[in-house]
Amino acid sequence: MTSALPEWMRPPRIEGWFADDLDHLPEAPRHTELIDGALVFMMSPQRIWHAIVVDELRTALRGQAPADIGIMREITIRLDKLNRPEPDVLAVSKPYDTNATFFVPAQVLLVIEVVSPESAHRDRTVKLRKYAEAGIAHYWIVEEEDEAPVVHTYEIDGPTQAYVATGIHRTELRISRPFPIAIDLDGLVSGSGN
Repeated sequence: MTSALPEWMRPPRIEGWFADDLDHLPEAPRHTELIDGALVFMMSPQRIWHAIVVDELRTALRGQAPADIGIMREITIRLDKLNRPEPDVLAVSKPYDTNATFFVPAQVLLVIEVVSPESAHRDRTVKLRKYAEAGIAHYWIVEEEDEAPVVHTYEIDGPTQAYVATGIHRTELRISRPFPIAIDLDGLVSGSGN
């Protein structure tokens, strides 16, 4: 026995969904992304580790960001007509329209993805390429290693418009771009009741 798909899950055109369509899908799950015209849903329950790391990274960055940079959680970026991913944390230039439902790449300074089992391929390969092609200068991928966060940092290489790895940070992260940041990585999870 097959069940019929809800009408809102059917793409409205042969090319698939467009980035602006996400604003008109109130039935879609809260964390719906658009990748290459296809809707991507967060289907598995979020792990507590993931939620703690996202919250603590956001808090740490907010405490260190200059006044002209906002630190957001789970707001989509309209990369182009067919792509509107939703990173876990992002740093954006102020001012911005508080009524907007997405940012554009020119506003985004840093994107952070905290890897979960179902997002691993997208975070490590698909989004790595798409964020670079959109010109977003800095990308972090946060992995779990023995229950501690490990941050892989990338920066866009101007001549190739591709990301190059700038470091793998365990225990502590200290960088100067996109703004001076110092984070006790071991304390992110251990200091949150774990």
